[in-house]
Parts: sequence; C-alpha cells; structure tokens
Amino acid sequence: MPRTSMTLGKSRLVVETGAHEPGGTTIVERKGLGHPDTLADHLAERLSRAYSSYTVQHFGAVLHHNFDKLAVLGGASEVRYGGGKMTAPVRVLINGRAAPSCGGESIPVREIVESEVRDFFADRLPEVSDHLDLSFNITSNSSPGAVLTGEAIPDRTRWFNPRSIDDLRERRVRLANDTSLGTGWAPENPFEAFVRELVDHLSGPSDFRRAHTWCGSDVKLMGYWDSDAADIVLCVPQKSRHVDSRAEYIRNSKAILAECHRLAGIRLPGAEVRFRLNARDMPEKDELYLTYTGSSIESGDEGVVGRGNRVNGLITPLRPMNLEGASGKNPVYHVGKLYNIAAQRLAERLHEATDGHAEVHLVSTTGQRLDEPWRILVRLSSSDVEIDKVQGLVSEALEGFPALTDELVSDGIVLS
Repeated sequence: MPRTSMTLGKSRLVVETGAHEPGGTTIVERKGLGHPDTLADHLAERLSRAYSSYTVQHFGAVLHHNFDKLAVLGGASEVRYGGGKMTAPVRVLINGRAAPSCGGESIPVREIVESEVRDFFADRLPEVSDHLDLSFNITSNSSPGAVLTGEAIPDRTRWFNPRSIDDLRERRVRLANDTSLGTGWAPENPFEAFVRELVDHLSGPSDFRRAHTWCGSDVKLMGYWDSDAADIVLCVPQKSRHVDSRAEYIRNSKAILAECHRLAGIRLPGAEVRFRLNARDMPEKDELYLTYTGSSIESGDEGVVGRGNRVNGLITPLRPMNLEGASGKNPVYHVGKLYNIAAQRLAERLHEATDGHAEVHLVSTTGQRLDEPWRILVRLSSSDVEIDKVQGLVSEALEGFPALTDELVSDGIVLS
C-alpha cells in the first residue's frame, strides 16, 4: 500500500492509497428516535445547544459546560389492550458541569435545563412528559491541574467561574480538551443507507406513523448483508391505547412487515431481504412488544449518552469506529465531538474527490492546538490520488472548527 507522510503545520499527516475497500459483508445497527440511548444522546445535545445559545446571546461566547454524562432511567407502567398508564416516573440524571455565572451575572442553568428537558419529552414522548423525575447533578468544579503555589488564583479555576469572557483561554487559542480521536468514512453502501432510512421511517415523523398511530418510536434494527441477501432483526413497539386485542396487534405487525418489504423492494431491488419482527413476542401468552408510550423507557430500560448511534447515525462494527459519546460535549474545544464530525465530513469530501472509499482518523493530544492534531491518517482506496489536493482538503477541514462550533450552536447539525 503506497504511503505518503508529511508535516502539516505541527501535525503529522499520513496518506495511504490503494487501500483495501470494505468487503461485501455488512453488519449494521441503528437505534430509532424513541430508543432510550437515542433519547439520552439527543437530550444531552439539546441541553448543550440551549446553554450555548444563552451564553452567546448574553455574554458573546459559549461558556464552559458539558452534559455528555446524562442518563435516562426507566420508569414503570401498566399495559393493557386499549389502555395503560405510567405507574412510576422516568428519571433523568442531568450529570455534568456548567458555568453558573459570568462577570457576576448569574446564569439560570437549572431553569434552562428543566425547560429543555420537559419540552424535549413533550415533543418526543408526550405520554412521559408528566411523569418525569429530574435529578440535577451539575457542578462548576475546576478541571485537574490547578496547583496552588501561593495566594494567586490559578487561571484554570476561573474557566467555570469567569470574571468575563476574557478568562476563557479558547478566546485566544483553541486547545484540545482531551487526548482522543475522531473517525469518519465514506461512502455508505446501499444496505447501510436502507437501514438508516427504514429506522427513521418507522420511528420518526413519517406518513406511515401518521397513518398508524399505534406505531411506537423505540425502533431498533440489526442487519446482516452479504451483497446479495439481507437478514434483519427489527423491534417496533405498538402503543397499547391504540391496540384493542391480540388479533389487532398481530394485524399491525403484518402491516409493519409489509411496509418493510415495500421499502426494501425500492432501495434494494433484486435482493432477497428477510425480516424478523419483535423476536421475543409470544402471542399465545400475550407477551408482546406492546407499550403505553411507544418506548421501553417507560418500563425499566435505561439510556446513556454514547451507547447509541455514532455521529454518522449508524453502529458499524466492520467499519472503523470509536467509542466517544459526542452528544452534550462542549462545541468549542471537545475533540470527542468536533473531531468525529470533522473526520466524517472530510471522509465524504475525499470520497467525492477520489471516487473511492475514504477513511479519516484525527488524533488529538490534550492541551495542544485543536487545529493541529497529533496524527492525521487518511486511507483511500483509489491509487490515482493527487496528494496536494488531499492535503488541501485536510487543511480546509482543520481551519473549519470555528464555523463548526457556530453550526452546532445554531442547530445546524443533527448528531446520531
């Protein structure tokens, strides 16, 4: 495999060409909008965006915060044909840090967070919105490294309690908060694209769900593809208030399978696609994926940031991945968020430029400049590559972090 190594600023860039393309076998998973892990991811990101927007509006900068350790813990419910109810609330553990003030002006952190949490559930799972138990575990504790040597106050201790935005080091230079990495690849194959579309179709605001009010949003799909045929295990809950009997549940299940086969015929023409729906169902015992809210969060299940879809919206164990939970991280300097988005976008641009498979890895060193990763690895399946063009695209990606922050704060990017 031809390999070119060069220095790009203070970064080490390696470009490998003629790399092996992904094989025909694909394993892919996607969790839908009502899955507990997706709920945790999306809620954490919503809190980061709301806090960031507030501080930009009031102080002119994103103040220090992170909500990427948030968890949603399942409540309890009673489910009956034609009815049901919540019997214990869903607990939301709002774990993280946020600057509570700037220059002596208080920031209503708790009020911002509570409003966003309640609005989020009112939109995503309205049956849960009146059954929430919020636990606030938000501190403004300083990061490690503030060594006291006299009466002077270390600068680091002011990051979460700034006298003004001038106390924010990132106003002068953006440094990586951690030693971590971002990973991206492109393009998706037709099966991966189909998995994304099908899960969104069954869990999001689609014509199918609008026409079938019984269809819940806690959808999960695991698929195996070998280039000619696909096997898919799919979980789709039904809402008990809209299902009056076992026979009706079974009819609805057939409607889901018919819709799956319809979409497969369009997106994977000529392929043999086999679906297995709600594999744990035992209709003869009335053990069914029947829920009151349309999500397993109503009954004991939990969701935690970082356990769900990757930044590109898929879980792909045969593709390069990392375990960073991007949602809820600070959009200014947290590499676990920024490097994953930048790597994915760069991979897509390299795919377009080379007409082949592209893979990007950005590796940071904590405390070093955000736009100067320690290592950059680019792998391209194409052998006919203009290295100067690749270098130019990498440079553009590294220069784009301020604009990426602005896009994240203004709700321009949907993670997972």
